[in-house]
Amino acid sequence: MKFPGKSRSSTAAFLPVCCLFLKILQPGHSRLYNNRYAGDKVIRLTPKSEEEAYALKKIYHQLKVDLWQPSSISYVSEGTITDIHIHQNASRALLTFLQEANIQYKILIGDLQEALENGNSLGTQRRRRSLSKYNYEVYHSLEEIQCWMHHLNNTRSDLIQMFSIGRSYEGRALFILKALLTYRSDPAMRKMLNHLYFYIMPVFNVDGYHFSWTHDRFWRKTRSRNGFHCRGVDANRNWKVKWCGEGASLHPCDDTYCGPFPESEPEVKAVSKFLRKHRNHIKAYLSFHAYAQMLLYPYSYKYATIPNFGCVESAAHEAVKALQSVHGVQYKYGPASSMLYVSSGSSLDWAYKTGIPYAFAFELRDTGHFGFLLPEMLIRPTCMETMLAVKNITMHLLKKCPKERRRVNSAT
Repeated sequence: MKFPGKSRSSTAAFLPVCCLFLKILQPGHSRLYNNRYAGDKVIRLTPKSEEEAYALKKIYHQLKVDLWQPSSISYVSEGTITDIHIHQNASRALLTFLQEANIQYKILIGDLQEALENGNSLGTQRRRRSLSKYNYEVYHSLEEIQCWMHHLNNTRSDLIQMFSIGRSYEGRALFILKALLTYRSDPAMRKMLNHLYFYIMPVFNVDGYHFSWTHDRFWRKTRSRNGFHCRGVDANRNWKVKWCGEGASLHPCDDTYCGPFPESEPEVKAVSKFLRKHRNHIKAYLSFHAYAQMLLYPYSYKYATIPNFGCVESAAHEAVKALQSVHGVQYKYGPASSMLYVSSGSSLDWAYKTGIPYAFAFELRDTGHFGFLLPEMLIRPTCMETMLAVKNITMHLLKKCPKERRRVNSAT
């Protein structure tokens, strides 16, 4: 978000922006992935002791489970809710182990392939194709999202400017929309948006997102090659802030692999370059992830209080309260390190340390019932509540905290 030098008037819908945010985090599926997830399960466990946690970490390593939360096996400890995706050929061994060890568990998804196939329908798939009637309540492929972006750029050039800030590892353009937005029915919102414009990057990890539609629905990393048989880097561990410290892995096959060096990924490099160029004008950085129902702010890499804690905490409190008022969905809020776990090299910390005074990360719906398979019917309610939270954060920017902001810019 950036304050321009003067006010201006324009019109645009606010809800579609939110729906677009959600699409980048929860890709749907257009194929059956060759039935690769048939019989796979998603299981929730909460170790009651450190002994149980140690036993679970050991069996997780042996069976090579796909950890949905937390992001790394190293975070598994007493009392930590753990959601795992286990392949069919290993699920029997895991369940037998759990029963013999008397470790309690809950099966969240009994057949992952069936859950995938039930998530979308041929009807909604057909409804995706018209750009003039772009359906904001279904998931879209990368190609469809970018075609929609081009369509908006061509038909609403008075409101939207589309440009590329670079290319991904596989050569795909990294598009950003510079949007001028107003809110017709709310005078306060209209006044606010006459003093702001928004940079929106619908898809950050374009290669990984595309791959999640064509090959592996649950792929999370980039698609770069680093001389190892395992591909990709965790793009949210690759930023130049306490790079590859606690919460990141040096092993290329891990989901939290930090990369061979900071900003090794062209996607991270391009966005960090763009933010550095505009950092004196950008007032807030918001990123959207899934899942946990949390609103997080720095620090993520350490347990410490940020210099402008009062302003940021107040904004988070009001945002979460506003979000809950829509559908009653409860979000927790606080520093990422204490709400989730310590993790280094995140865009959240990097943006804040670079001088952007408000940096937030949304962990969207839900808390594990659907996990990474949030149904399309929940896109609209999730968007409605999330955008009200974004509105409250944006309104908070106009209040300003000049003394604390100076402290942020000098923070180390």
